Amino acid sequence: MATTTAAPSRVEQTTVRRATAAGAIGSFVEWYDYGIYGLLAGSVSVVFFPGDADSALLLTYAGFAVSFAVRPFGAAICGHWGDRMGRKRLLAVLILLISGATAAIGVLPTYAAIGWAAPALLILLRVLQGFSAGGEVAGAMSFVAEHAEDKRRGYTTSWLPVGSFVALLVGSLISRLLIDTVGQDAMNSWAWRVPFLIAVPLGAVGFYIRAKLEDTPRFQAIIESRNVARNPLKEALTSREHLKAIGLAIALPALNGPGYYIVFVYMPTYLARELKFTPSNALLVTAAGLLAISVTIPLMARLSDRFGRKPLLAGSSLAMTILGYPCFQLISHGSVAAASLGAVLLAVAFAGHAGVIQVALTELFPTRVRYSAYSIGFSITTALFGGAAPLLMTYLIDRTGDTSVPSYAVVLTALITFVTTLALKETSGKPLRDS
Repeated sequence: MATTTAAPSRVEQTTVRRATAAGAIGSFVEWYDYGIYGLLAGSVSVVFFPGDADSALLLTYAGFAVSFAVRPFGAAICGHWGDRMGRKRLLAVLILLISGATAAIGVLPTYAAIGWAAPALLILLRVLQGFSAGGEVAGAMSFVAEHAEDKRRGYTTSWLPVGSFVALLVGSLISRLLIDTVGQDAMNSWAWRVPFLIAVPLGAVGFYIRAKLEDTPRFQAIIESRNVARNPLKEALTSREHLKAIGLAIALPALNGPGYYIVFVYMPTYLARELKFTPSNALLVTAAGLLAISVTIPLMARLSDRFGRKPLLAGSSLAMTILGYPCFQLISHGSVAAASLGAVLLAVAFAGHAGVIQVALTELFPTRVRYSAYSIGFSITTALFGGAAPLLMTYLIDRTGDTSVPSYAVVLTALITFVTTLALKETSGKPLRDS
């Protein structure tokens, strides 16, 4: 039964800040590791896949999509153990898994050295990354949300998506710096390894921070009351209430996949391959959008704490519906300035979704099954709407010759999110349920 908590003490506020910092830093590490593959898809395709440039890029994005296919399995397994043994232990293990897989990519032999064994090993490591990512988002968000004050939960948890976008920003800037310093030929020869190997110190820092924290007060209360779910996944999938919430967790974030993976992860390749930007300028345009959304997300989250999750989610999806096509026309204009403006406008419009969607999903489920149910719903929607997006965009543009294809995907999924938002009950400011 939900209860309203008293105002937190100074000690509790310190704990909340530490939990938030740990969540944000962990999110940064996880999504730097996961996103760098997409940002460096051009170099990865040259190094690991044979054939012409178009075929190699399609195979590279097929490897990107494969990692999303295993995310629901990672979500099911990680969610089960996260609801059984706690959030913080599992999150510490996950950060080691994904960082280790990322660093291993950085030392893989190339196709020229060992033939098809090289892309096979690459895909295997992407599978390991996908498994880890399947359990990361729901676990980290649950961990921070279960520490946060009810009236500031949106703002407190918003630093996790900020961490993920800052991670992509740092990855973009590192990649541009390398290209500008050593040149594209050296980038394709050896320098592509550097961003992947940075995962080693990042993973060590993330593990240290997560391992030092206590588990959430809400989960500890469940342990003390002996109310831990014996089989949280089964409980989530056999309850009509939880199944309805899982359905919302699949449909509501439809915009999240294209918004994240097309507008940011796929963008450098889209700009360089389809619009003939230099790789350096393509990363610069992407960085402009990433900077804009990183700054805007906390503001949108504050507004959701004050006015509700529904208005922000509906407003953001409506803005993306309206701006999706014209912003991609700006991006296609050919100049860095126009493309940067289009990227920034899309980023600001998407911030209302990116800063609010995860906390809204967290609030759908009780603590007993939150990790399991949330993980399953979100991993399915990410696999459906996000994982194959770069591959699908590349294929459709090749087939149709229409460089506006990404804008259609953004508009379509924004409409799905807008319609689904109408069925969402407002949860802002309300206590999280424990059972």
